[in-house]
Amino acid sequence: MKANTSCVVGVQWGDEGKGKIVDLLSKEADVVVRFQGGGNAGHTVVNGKEKFVLHLIPSGILHKGTTCVIANGVVVDLVQLLEEIRDLRKRGVEVGRNLILSERAHVVMPYHKQLDALSEKSSDKKIGTTQRGIGPCYADKAARKGIRIADLYSPAVFMERLGALVSEKNKILRALYDAPPLEADRIWMEYRKLADEVEPFVGDATTYVNGAIDGGRRVLFEGAQGSLLDIDFGTYPYVTSSNSDACGISAGAGVPPKKVGTIIGIAKAYCTRVGEGPFPTELANALGEKIREIGREFGATTGRPRRCGWFDIVASRHAVMINGIDELAITKLDVLDGLPELQVCTAYELDGERVDRIPVDVETLARCRPVYRTFPGWKADTSKARKFDALPKEAKAYLKFLEKELKVRVTIVSVGTERMKTIFR
Repeated sequence: MKANTSCVVGVQWGDEGKGKIVDLLSKEADVVVRFQGGGNAGHTVVNGKEKFVLHLIPSGILHKGTTCVIANGVVVDLVQLLEEIRDLRKRGVEVGRNLILSERAHVVMPYHKQLDALSEKSSDKKIGTTQRGIGPCYADKAARKGIRIADLYSPAVFMERLGALVSEKNKILRALYDAPPLEADRIWMEYRKLADEVEPFVGDATTYVNGAIDGGRRVLFEGAQGSLLDIDFGTYPYVTSSNSDACGISAGAGVPPKKVGTIIGIAKAYCTRVGEGPFPTELANALGEKIREIGREFGATTGRPRRCGWFDIVASRHAVMINGIDELAITKLDVLDGLPELQVCTAYELDGERVDRIPVDVETLARCRPVYRTFPGWKADTSKARKFDALPKEAKAYLKFLEKELKVRVTIVSVGTERMKTIFR
């Protein structure tokens, strides 16, 4: 890391391999901070023969001496968080004073998850959510109706606010979905118990993180999802409900922009997308299925098959711009081993004209056709390479083309899921 602060963000539609890269960088970090998203994230880390899938807890938890922070921009499902803590402890991972949960973070409540699932199932135009209550929780936060971690420790205030919210949600459940009502008293009792269980982790995360930065400690910010799923700059409405790019750090962690140093963008050597929404380079054919099988492209959170396609320069250039990407990490290069040729989308064609930027509306994006440049493949095993020069010449040419088009240097290349299968330049 160049400075004592850095950030890892995805420059595609999520699932770029951020978990592995954060895990690698965490060994040099004192603090790792999740600043947005919720349990819809699925960061996979392969540690030796063990595989960990983390949803709420930062990937740095696997490194001793690293403090992990779940900041205020994250919406937290306490049931899921406690399950994650218990699972890690069972597998010998320390989770105690090395985890801080922001007292300002909003809580995903049972009605959020129920409304999310019912809305998705009943809609003719599905978004493709994970149905974990993330969107409805962020909606209540924006409407100033949310319940924060701190509220759980004021029983009377919690009961009053919960009662009003459950009454409101029950009207929606009955009117829109003919669903049975929820019981405020039962939820209150359940979440008071959950509050007692998570209390040892709760703290002033904003003061802690700023103090760590000011004290010269190395802080790494861990983004979830990807920049093309950002609520403001992604392919709206097929997006997540938070700012899933570097723009979200300040609001999501209470850290001013001038304190954020190196921005590291993560991208697969090809492209994937989960759920609905336009995907110009999608390979809806046997080759797309082959890439999915080789790359094991199934959601870490939901198990859903990911849609696979070629690398999209237009979309990733947009992500590089809004994030101010300083360095790139390209993951899953090994998945492309053995393909006779590769293609990269360098522009779109729209109504007979060349388009070099991603359209704002998804209807127009869905009409765009990719303009491809073809590259020869490499018939070699890249998973054994540990230096850039050890890669096949065709692979190096491919990566250098991505660098040239995106105007960002590739400093990390992942050639396998394990930690050791990584090239640093």
